[in-house]
Amino acid sequence: MGPHDLEAAMATTAGTITTPSSDGAADRKRATGALAALNFFMADMQAGIGPFLGVFLQQRGWQSGPIGTVMTAGGVAGMLFTAPAGAFIDHTTKKRLVVVVTGICTVLASFLILWSQAWAVVTVSQVATAIAGAAIGPAVAGMTLGVVRQKGFNAQNGRNQAFNHAGNMIGAGLSGWLGWKFGMPAIFYLSAAFGVLAIISVLSIPERAIDHQAARGLEKGDEGQDGGKAEGFKVLMRNKPMLILALALACFHLGNGGMLPLYTLAVVGAGQGNPALFTATTVVVAQAVMIAASIVAMKVAAGRGYWLVLLVSFAALPLRGFLAGTVIQHWGVWPVQALDGIGAGLQSVAVPGLVACLLKGTGRVNVGQGAVMTVQGVGASLSPAIGGWIAQAFGYRACFFILGSFAIASLALWIGFAATLRPACAGTDQD
Repeated sequence: MGPHDLEAAMATTAGTITTPSSDGAADRKRATGALAALNFFMADMQAGIGPFLGVFLQQRGWQSGPIGTVMTAGGVAGMLFTAPAGAFIDHTTKKRLVVVVTGICTVLASFLILWSQAWAVVTVSQVATAIAGAAIGPAVAGMTLGVVRQKGFNAQNGRNQAFNHAGNMIGAGLSGWLGWKFGMPAIFYLSAAFGVLAIISVLSIPERAIDHQAARGLEKGDEGQDGGKAEGFKVLMRNKPMLILALALACFHLGNGGMLPLYTLAVVGAGQGNPALFTATTVVVAQAVMIAASIVAMKVAAGRGYWLVLLVSFAALPLRGFLAGTVIQHWGVWPVQALDGIGAGLQSVAVPGLVACLLKGTGRVNVGQGAVMTVQGVGASLSPAIGGWIAQAFGYRACFFILGSFAIASLALWIGFAATLRPACAGTDQD
């Protein structure tokens, strides 16, 4: 072999050695960008008519009680399917396909309401949308963990949530304008367009960039459980901080879940604003604040841990309930929804990040995510019905005061068990 042949062989060998590493970095960069885009577009796809459902049905003669009941039916369905969905996501290597299929189902279910506003049809639509949403959330969280691993999860999840809130904000703004200009049905077509873009985004994530073992919380050297059973509640019962977290979130969402649609009904019903534009404003204000809150949560969690982040999020709801009950005016949307943005924005980063930390090495991260979502879903699913019937019996002011008071239980749990929770919620490492 001559000198030139030797140099060529060495060059070929070097290229073989460095190319996989280079390809891996390129795949990861492409995947993180596609994850951000997916979170942006799936926000409006998931929401669909959701924030506008109350006023859409109110315009067609529905009362607040039945509106709250169909929303609760969807919440209960989502709650029941969340833990099994998390178990499925832990074991499947087709996470991208899960997002595609559930995205299509979400859009089709929303269009059912355009076809008919009969109670049974609306209920089926809400149930189908909730079941699809139960799978999309863990699937995106799992893909994120599989791409960036545990050390990068806090930072990437923070970016995901910022893009998700931005998508919600822009989608709501466009929905409000389209609803005002062309009527409520235009909102469904916007949701479908976002759905197509979300599907394109998820298919842009290279499959080889997802480590499906890391996606379920198993790094190298970890041994997880096999079997594929949906052991969501067993995971909770074995982990005291997880149990406290779930109970605190359940109490919070019992008050928070129904406040936005009921506040919209209260203001619009009092003749204080155009239904489509006001509903859009409620979402845009909250989501704008959530963008900043999610970024702040990511930074605070990295340095001081998740305990303080969640404490502030729980404290926002009692104040929000007081303001909502005091100011049922068009301008009240600004302070009321800004507080919603603080609470929900902080939790959107802190809850998935904390669960991933608590269950690292178990191979059951997505089951745990689903289990926490299930327990908090008990509160969120009951909230619209409880609030709706309270409003119908005692008025909207009493309704908001009562709903806001539920978070006092969350604060009591979080502060009362601080000695247990603080070490579990310690600061996270980042890449």
